[in-house]
Amino acid sequence: MQLFPSSHTDTFARDHLPPFEQWPRLEFTTPELQYPERLNAAGELIDVAVATHGPDRPAIRTDTGEVWSYGDLQRRANQVAQVLVEDLGLVPGNRVLLRSPNNPWTVAAWLGVLKAGGIVVLTMPALRARELAPVVTKAQPTVALVDHRYTEDVAVVRDTAAGQLVVVPFGGEGSDDLVARCAAKSGEFVNVDTAADDVALFGPTSGSTGVPKLTMHFHRDVLSIDNTFGRGLLRLHADDLVACTAPFAFTFGLGMLLVFPLRAGACMFLVEAATPPRLADLVEEHRVTVLATAPTAYKQILRSGKIGQLRSLRNAVSAGEHIPQPVWEQIEAELGLRIIDGIGATELLHIFISATGDDIRPGATGMPVPGYRATILGPDGEELPAGAEGRLAVIGPVGCRYLDDDRQQSYVVDGWNVTGDTFYRDEDGYFHYCARTDNMIVSSGYNIGGPEVEAAIDTHPDVVESAVVAKPDAERGSIVCAFVVLRDGVAGDAAKAKEIQDHVKQQLAPYKYPRDVRFSGSLPRNTSGKLQHYILRRTVEEERASTLASSQ
Repeated sequence: MQLFPSSHTDTFARDHLPPFEQWPRLEFTTPELQYPERLNAAGELIDVAVATHGPDRPAIRTDTGEVWSYGDLQRRANQVAQVLVEDLGLVPGNRVLLRSPNNPWTVAAWLGVLKAGGIVVLTMPALRARELAPVVTKAQPTVALVDHRYTEDVAVVRDTAAGQLVVVPFGGEGSDDLVARCAAKSGEFVNVDTAADDVALFGPTSGSTGVPKLTMHFHRDVLSIDNTFGRGLLRLHADDLVACTAPFAFTFGLGMLLVFPLRAGACMFLVEAATPPRLADLVEEHRVTVLATAPTAYKQILRSGKIGQLRSLRNAVSAGEHIPQPVWEQIEAELGLRIIDGIGATELLHIFISATGDDIRPGATGMPVPGYRATILGPDGEELPAGAEGRLAVIGPVGCRYLDDDRQQSYVVDGWNVTGDTFYRDEDGYFHYCARTDNMIVSSGYNIGGPEVEAAIDTHPDVVESAVVAKPDAERGSIVCAFVVLRDGVAGDAAKAKEIQDHVKQQLAPYKYPRDVRFSGSLPRNTSGKLQHYILRRTVEEERASTLASSQ
């Protein structure tokens, strides 16, 4: 394998790509997936959109009434690039950390970094300092562009980091604010002539061990997710208004809100935070036409009696976890809306198995998106026949490349991306989800690594040890359930449980806290001392089965 000549004078990314022999097989099997040698994804997204649809077309609307045109977005992205290069000395290949809710300046910053030849390091604003620290250590960013309300944790990491990290807030009132800096710039910028296979994005995974893996995605990868799922299945119209609850730091949200709308000349609808019932109200109020969210949100909208507020939708996408068939069928019965289910991964940037329209089979996730192929692997790497459960494996134009991480060899097996999900394929080629194959807890569409939560609980001064498992939950799919052993003399009561929950929220993103805390005198271990999580999982599953039986 040979890469094109890079534009990056800072060669960090290419220096830390996995060895070629550890890469997955990459296939470019459709005309849309043929790319030139030189390609800047930001130029393709915003500059081509302005040239095609004109500068006055709305590109961004928010729930607060703010509207940016395509021309506004292009000018501000160029200004961000100017600030990075002219004021902050960014050179192609430098990494730039982004930390912000979904708002217009985040979009401008993301595009501006790519225009300047930088590499975006996406992070969620909910992450705490201890979660950000390993990302900063691995990615070694030189600049952090941070919403002014979320600078505190970044400042903590900056002060403890070995390298130099310049933190620039945006959306505030200071003279050093990115918005103020941009106002002094012309808005004219010549995009760096990046290679199609120059790295554009580091995407941290949720990680099942608490140590994040940083996925490395090229400029062509950003376009590939649109040239497969976006244009092949989602098929946005130029007059669509698109909403998505996932943050940009989830590559699902990045595709749905930023990549797909800009490539179609459509408009993204940005909401920083909203409960599912409030989201339904916003869809109705603003006449949103395409919505993407997790199954949990659709369930809560149904439960709140607000499913009728979604009547403006012509399309809807569900991802992050499998949507229960009864939920899918109820929404179709009430609205005639056939929700697009799909499975994706940060390692592959977006959805690679799905179905739309009449091709949807309720209960099945779908078939490989055009440009991808998939199979089911057995324990020895053999391909399994229809009906047999095994490990889902995928090949396409985008694949797993971890930044300097030995776990590359676990995710890529004989050229296949092995996702960590158990599926089976039916006789007609449809793929059906069964379960996760690792100890990831999927709650409301969020991936939560059990060991990471355990590590946070164990720092509480009254905790001797803990174990975390998934507990089935009708509302969220699963919740984090923690079994905790306290030091002698400490009472395990409701007050102590809340204290531990609050303790975790101070260290990790709040969505990771254990909603169910149970106190125990000891934890089950085998003869070699290894903690037996499966016994704890069996405990909560048997409780659920007993509860269901007694309610019938």
